[in-house]
Amino acid sequence: MVPTMHRFPDEFEDMLTAAGRRVLAGRSALCGVLAEPRRRFLAETGLVDRRQSQGAVRLLDRALHASLRPLEQPIPPESTWNMTKDYSEQLPKTVRVKTAYFERRREAAYKRAEEIGLASMMRSPSFAAFAAALAGRKLRPQWGVQVLCYGPGDYAGPHNDHHPESTQARHGYIDMHLSLAGPGVLRQFLVHAVGGHLSRIVDVATAGGITAYSLPLWHYTTPLEARPGAAAWAARRWVLLGTFLYASPKRIQPR
Repeated sequence: MVPTMHRFPDEFEDMLTAAGRRVLAGRSALCGVLAEPRRRFLAETGLVDRRQSQGAVRLLDRALHASLRPLEQPIPPESTWNMTKDYSEQLPKTVRVKTAYFERRREAAYKRAEEIGLASMMRSPSFAAFAAALAGRKLRPQWGVQVLCYGPGDYAGPHNDHHPESTQARHGYIDMHLSLAGPGVLRQFLVHAVGGHLSRIVDVATAGGITAYSLPLWHYTTPLEARPGAAAWAARRWVLLGTFLYASPKRIQPR
């Protein structure tokens, strides 16, 4: 039975397991791993309480799903039919997902996120402190927050999240994701680059898994697959996303 949750805790720390609290306290082998030149990505389970994560899936479905906006960028036909040379194809970022940006405070999704405590938890000091512990570097005191919801067939195509036009982000930054997959999600994978090849794959269909990226980094998320006969709410994977800029920018070479 999926536990009932009526509200997110005020602090992210209150969702952590003992292992997660060790990260927050700086007493874990995971602390600072993203500062290592060859460690650009991590995916861990067991840091966030599983029962709270399961309850969060139902809470998000009840309170937030109806307020999300679709984000859909299909493959443009001209990327194929406007080619003039063999093997000259270029694929822009493609995606299909539902989302809410919490910078837009007047929108219904933000208001609902405030009512259930989600906005406060994602803005809590312990949320940022956890990201800083993984990054092994000081981060700026303000950060971006976003909610994503993948349903069956939803995905994000290959992209690197590089922002050369931003003076603050052009030298790299950190993304941290909390994955909240419903029990009806069969699988969804994230593929990322190592040594210039999209050669590593991890299962992100987790209830309470943490992924963190030292960006820019080439990666993509495969289409979500649902279990046969799963209820609509159960066949969704929610992602709570924080984007953190470095306090002192430092150029990072993509790998």
